[in-house]
Amino acid sequence: MTDRLVVVHPDTDVLAEAAAARLLTRLLDVQSVRRPVHVVLTGGTVGIKTLAAAAASPLVAAVDWTGVHLWWGDERFLPVGDPDRNETQARAALVDALVASAGLPADHVHAVAGPDTVGTPEEAAAAYAAELLAQADDGALVPAFDVLLLGMGPDGHVASLFPGHEGLGATGATVGVHGSPKPPAERVSLTFEAINAAREVWVVAAGAEKAEQAAAALAGEPTSDVPASGVRGTERTLWLLDTAAADAP
Repeated sequence: MTDRLVVVHPDTDVLAEAAAARLLTRLLDVQSVRRPVHVVLTGGTVGIKTLAAAAASPLVAAVDWTGVHLWWGDERFLPVGDPDRNETQARAALVDALVASAGLPADHVHAVAGPDTVGTPEEAAAAYAAELLAQADDGALVPAFDVLLLGMGPDGHVASLFPGHEGLGATGATVGVHGSPKPPAERVSLTFEAINAAREVWVVAAGAEKAEQAAAALAGEPTSDVPASGVRGTERTLWLLDTAAADAP
């Protein structure tokens, strides 16, 4: 397992700008040695602010988007286009512009199916697992994601893996989630097995309400209590925080 590196930024806006610059630079570095590049996006306030900052950065034009695949760590089981879907928000912040004018192939945007196309979160999870498998190296369940972005909730959840929830023990690449303590109740999530197959995992969190759980995760509290404690990249694990989230009580 890799050690965790913690980087603290003065506020949420700087955190999002710095994470965006770090992400685009990482894509450029990876593209110098291999293709394609696989990136897992996250939702939430800071996740979407990071994508918007990337869209505004001059570095976005330096990336060869024709060789990038975009995925999501979790999705709310809502119809495509619903404003509460992570995909919808990410498309508005960055992704649609990349498809329209930066050469990102539309079929490299790997969105999770919603109830408008499948019947249950389990069906959506199975379809996503198949899509991941199709892009994976032989013997792997998922691509070796070059960057996997995660937010963290005030309860310490990551993706849609919640404290004490049965989804924590799921095997395989994906899991259908029911009874989420955070609405909507139905979701689809990558599992720990899929998340921890990433080369680099970045946890991006801001706000004083995240401080206690960030400290607990970094201290190695049980994953059943603080799911964020259980995420590690195979090569690097970054915790990107603002000062409020880093200021444990």
